[in-house]
Amino acid sequence: MFNKKKNDALLASIRNGNVLSQRDKINLVLGLSLPSILAQITTVLMFYIDTAMVGALGAKESAGVGLIQAPMWLYSGITVASAMGFSVQVAHFIGAGDFQKARNVARHGLVATLLLSLFVCIIGLLISGKLPFWLGGKADIAPDATAYFFIYTLALPFLQLGVLSTNLLKATGNMLIPSIINVGMCVLDIVFNYVFIFQLHLGVAGAALGTLFAIVVASSSEAFIAFFRSPILAVKHSTERFKWQFNYIRHALKLGSPMALQYVLMTSAQIVSTIIVSPLGNFAIAAHTFALAAESLCYMPGYGIGDAATTLVGQSYGASQYSLCRSFAYISLALGMITMGLMGFIMYIFAPEMIGFMSPVAEIRELGVQSLRIVAFVETMFAASIVGNSICIGAGDTFKPALINLLSMWGVRLTLAAFLAPAYGLKGVWIAMAIELFVRGSIFLWRLTCGNWMKLAPKTAS
Repeated sequence: MFNKKKNDALLASIRNGNVLSQRDKINLVLGLSLPSILAQITTVLMFYIDTAMVGALGAKESAGVGLIQAPMWLYSGITVASAMGFSVQVAHFIGAGDFQKARNVARHGLVATLLLSLFVCIIGLLISGKLPFWLGGKADIAPDATAYFFIYTLALPFLQLGVLSTNLLKATGNMLIPSIINVGMCVLDIVFNYVFIFQLHLGVAGAALGTLFAIVVASSSEAFIAFFRSPILAVKHSTERFKWQFNYIRHALKLGSPMALQYVLMTSAQIVSTIIVSPLGNFAIAAHTFALAAESLCYMPGYGIGDAATTLVGQSYGASQYSLCRSFAYISLALGMITMGLMGFIMYIFAPEMIGFMSPVAEIRELGVQSLRIVAFVETMFAASIVGNSICIGAGDTFKPALINLLSMWGVRLTLAAFLAPAYGLKGVWIAMAIELFVRGSIFLWRLTCGNWMKLAPKTAS
């Protein structure tokens, strides 16, 4: 099941048009999901440990970092959307057996995404001083929020490089290397944070510096493997001179623009959510941040399975094996819902320990535990939306899933949160979140079982 050579052989079978047994399909989904789940979880652990280390400094410092989490998620969303515009094309070309075009797309992606990340980085640096006040923060937490955001912004080009390299390797079916590197990044983050926060006494700025250096080392390593060591994507395998072709950029924009708009508006919704929570006080801001970090440990397996689904659906679609494409979609969806349902059950039971690890403050712990136990009941439906979205992306269908996510977030979650927060506080915000996740998951289930997500997917640029 987890044999890389066997997985590579099964992926080659997809490209060659061979028939796969049901057992082979399940083994391939599991074999690609496991390392990707590990990579996702270690990424979250890095944030989880960051949050815990900052939490040890006090409620004010925790609130300062928590205040600017939503704009940082926007950064991550932009890097993922821009990388996906190219990695989906790479998966389709690999599925079609055209490795040369896959390498050309990868190199176009390297140039285009790094230019984009530099542009966004400059904007972030310019607004870092005013951002905490725009988000409703008070003067007591603004300096820490500004320092963390400014330093994290400097890491953006490296973050983009790492995300692109990760997605390119996953598009080839290599989930193992990104997983190993993410584990290494988590370890480095712990070491750097300990040195900067507790040995050099740099506080919140030290936490940001630790993350910065961990991202630089991990991203550089991953890019080296993707562009110089990959059996499919390495530059040395190219048989023709590199020429700039705008059709790859246009198709990346066609695929990535709905996703980018989705991430911008979804993160804007998170920012609005932060603004809704801010008047509830520093305890509520910190508890909201900690609960989001703890919950992410529950839903990251869904994103790991989603990564596998994007690769398998993408390569099957590129190979014109549409029946196999649909089969991989249903297997991945079922695995994601079962896994996250189990994780939700575990999260409900161990909520006090999960929040207690990050903060010793009783008020924060009480609010955080309450929030986690509210959302634990809808993790199965959250999985339907996560994996369902990844399946559609693999087939190149990005517009309607983005529309579903946006309408659900803005029309359901924020509307309910704004209505419930004044009366029920942070509890009302998380009830709104739970209702929205159930609605969104239901819509994705309907689309995958009754919709024409695969027939409408655009063909890859030639």
